[in-house]
Amino acid sequence: MQDKRPGYLYVLLAVILFAGQDGFSRLLVEKYPAIIVTMIRFWAFAAFVTVLAAFSPGGLRGALFTPRPILQLLRGVLLASNIVVIVYAYTIAGLAMSQAIYQATPLIVTVLSVPLLGEKVGWRRGVAVVVGLAGVLVLLNPVNTHFGTQFMLPLAASLLYALYGIATRAVSHYDSAVTSVLYAGIGGALAATSVGLFYWTPIHMADWPAMTALSVYGALSHFFLIRAYGLLNAGEVQPLTYLQLVLSVIVASVFFGETVSWNMAAGAAIVVGAGLFTVWREYRLAVRRSHLATMPNREAEPRQEPRPERFT
Repeated sequence: MQDKRPGYLYVLLAVILFAGQDGFSRLLVEKYPAIIVTMIRFWAFAAFVTVLAAFSPGGLRGALFTPRPILQLLRGVLLASNIVVIVYAYTIAGLAMSQAIYQATPLIVTVLSVPLLGEKVGWRRGVAVVVGLAGVLVLLNPVNTHFGTQFMLPLAASLLYALYGIATRAVSHYDSAVTSVLYAGIGGALAATSVGLFYWTPIHMADWPAMTALSVYGALSHFFLIRAYGLLNAGEVQPLTYLQLVLSVIVASVFFGETVSWNMAAGAAIVVGAGLFTVWREYRLAVRRSHLATMPNREAEPRQEPRPERFT
């Protein structure tokens, strides 16, 4: 059997880098527009995935071929838009709160998969979605907190990332992971650049180390995640990614002085629990479908007449 320990190590490294990436984004967006931070980040990401595709089987030309080019480029636009919104939310709603609300993404994916992909959602996952949304309400604490735009931003980012996830599921039937990540990088870079150039702000020399770290963290985190998916299935990877919430809260508390209230902790626990159950159910259903697909087709077998019972 394949040793899965390297896969879990890759996930852990990716999660640590994602948390560090959130911290650098939070730091930089206080000085520069979110679209500028995202644009430079995607320049590095696009360069990285281009090199990755060039050294993959089939080369860059093979990775660029796809029967769904428009949908693939749309994924890049959705990913870039999601990053702009969530990075901006870090300064408005706070890093800890934004990441807590952001964990509702798997629940939104479950809801959207019904009308957009034609998937069926059973009552168990339906209950998990309702519980998870209740957890979001606990997070927002509408009784004692003024509900404003600052809470809508991470919700909007979660919706954008859910749409990106739905589009990724759709193209996964036609394209390889290398093709999908290549178009995500190129499409995102084109989308961010087409808007970011109008908001260009010179980066001070003192901020280039943080900007460079953000770009390197972004490229390496995706690289480790790709390697992880090469050794593990989605049901094994997704639960570990929730560690990012814990690490991001630590970064927000230690470096930015954010506080975690009781409703944030309780709401995040509910949302993460519901998300984990949803991911587990999807994994179990996928295993069941795979098992049924490998079973011999009994309809094709010759039908045997039942033998008469023997009486003694």
